[in-house]
Amino acid sequence: MTYKKRLQLHLKEANLHIERLKEILEYLKNFYPLDIDSFEDINRDKLDAFVFRFAKLQDLLGAKIFREFLEAVNFPTINKDFLSLLKELEKEGIINIDKWAEFRNVRNAIAHDYPYDMSEKVDAINYLIQNIEYLFETTKKIEDKIETQ
Repeated sequence: MTYKKRLQLHLKEANLHIERLKEILEYLKNFYPLDIDSFEDINRDKLDAFVFRFAKLQDLLGAKIFREFLEAVNFPTINKDFLSLLKELEKEGIINIDKWAEFRNVRNAIAHDYPYDMSEKVDAINYLIQNIEYLFETTKKIEDKIETQ
């Protein structure tokens, strides 16, 4: 299977995550901006699904789509570290490295269920509600660039 074909399959999966994230985002916007009190009122299943889909989308982008995209546009990725890939993606106008790093930090903040970190978790969810569109746009940029090849 070619890089482009694998990329198309991964993009299909990404779009499933995006559609689900958009549905949940509509619900969460009713509580935005969250604070510790309103956080307790949110349907836990929806919140868990939002965090799960965000993590799946980010993992898919970082672990598969970015590399497949770069290979499809003839940038060799073998023996390249992730930072080198991110720099090339930034040159291609796909991502902003600093923004990607912010999402990694948010991911780390919501990855654990420590009760004493509740305000950090609330801040992370607020960040996602406000900025998750960036991951949607990143996916769309890759789709658009592949379609024009």
